[in-house]
Amino acid sequence: MVQETWKVVAVTAAFTLAATKCIELILSRQQPQQPTSNRHKAVVNRRYDDNLFREQLARNYAFLGEEGMQKLKEQYIVVVGAGGVGSWVVTMLVRSGCCHIRVIDFDQISLSSLNRHSCATLKDVGTPKVECLKQHMLGIAPWCKLEAINKLWNKESAEQLLFSGGRPTIVVDCIDNIETKVDLLEYCHKSGLEVISSMGASTKSDPTRVNIGDITATEEDPLARCVRRLLKKRGITTGIPVVFSAEKPDPRKAKLLPLPDEEYEKGQVGELSALKDFRVRILPVLGTMPGIFGLTIATWIITKVSGYPMNPIEGKNRIKIYDGIYQSLAGQMSRIGMPTQRVPVSVFEIGYILEEVFRGKSPISGYSTKLTLSKWDPSKDVSLQNVVILTKEEQREHERRVLNGGEKLEDVYSQEVLDLVNKRFKEEQYYSQYR
Repeated sequence: MVQETWKVVAVTAAFTLAATKCIELILSRQQPQQPTSNRHKAVVNRRYDDNLFREQLARNYAFLGEEGMQKLKEQYIVVVGAGGVGSWVVTMLVRSGCCHIRVIDFDQISLSSLNRHSCATLKDVGTPKVECLKQHMLGIAPWCKLEAINKLWNKESAEQLLFSGGRPTIVVDCIDNIETKVDLLEYCHKSGLEVISSMGASTKSDPTRVNIGDITATEEDPLARCVRRLLKKRGITTGIPVVFSAEKPDPRKAKLLPLPDEEYEKGQVGELSALKDFRVRILPVLGTMPGIFGLTIATWIITKVSGYPMNPIEGKNRIKIYDGIYQSLAGQMSRIGMPTQRVPVSVFEIGYILEEVFRGKSPISGYSTKLTLSKWDPSKDVSLQNVVILTKEEQREHERRVLNGGEKLEDVYSQEVLDLVNKRFKEEQYYSQYR
């Protein structure tokens, strides 16, 4: 039995070796042998035999079909950001048969990049991320036209960076700087370019909570919340698909790394972080999560363009939660003797109130479970600027003492709580002009 197994292994190895040499022979016949330094570049410029292409991508052809693969081959995809997320997007698009990809990034491979980059090795440290990707990918797919643009994306050079190679069919945003990210999303949205954006993978570790949906549907993602608010200021409220994690933050695994002294010496430390709360610290990243985000984006693109679009489950569980919170306000109106008063808040606004205005938690306790919606000031009508997120216990106590008991807000709550609630109401008033 053992001998038979070894025979199978030997035959398989021999077949693999023969196939490899056959491919090398075919390529060598297409063009005279080049010096070693130029050989890799020469292979890229050759016409890659279609039979080899189909054999290499046989599993994709089986899954996507002839028409689907042809559509995939015709895409021109621009990936902005070649780090932990972007490198995986590029890698899997290349491995899947995309034939024209442009990747834009100004940064270099660092030693700390190796925990999450798709292909970088120790030898690549110190080299541009885009060049690292290009050299590794051309060794996998010499048929692919991979354009490496070692520049920082900005609004001033947007047209040149995005359109000089043709009009992109899809732009992938893998930028980790908020202002640049929002600039790119705004530019794509107003230019009619299809775009998909990666939200925050740092401090996350649960792959089952990763999902794709409209930017309005994200949850438990402070980066998405910040991007959403900045886009609202620019008149964009929906229409941008994103990959995000709905995993609740866990302080045990979200400890910030100390900032090296040399970074303080450089000044402008506020530019080092995408999130306001982590202004001068470094966010921890589990190396697998950016890869999962990148693979999710690549899968979304491949299936979408080939005619097998995803059907995200985003929002289904949250809708139940939002409806429960909405019903808690309706029930309260009956309990405080106002069952006929019309409530100028819809169930579709509960997500906004919960996630945007009150950050997903009660301003009194900071708890984020068993939440309800409650009228705040009994002297004012219910409105977006007079309802608060409370726990069930807090809602009952608020009704007993303030709404039914007649006690003043300042006699029930500390000044800190009152200031926080008023701050949230002022923020809602400000952002409501962009809704």
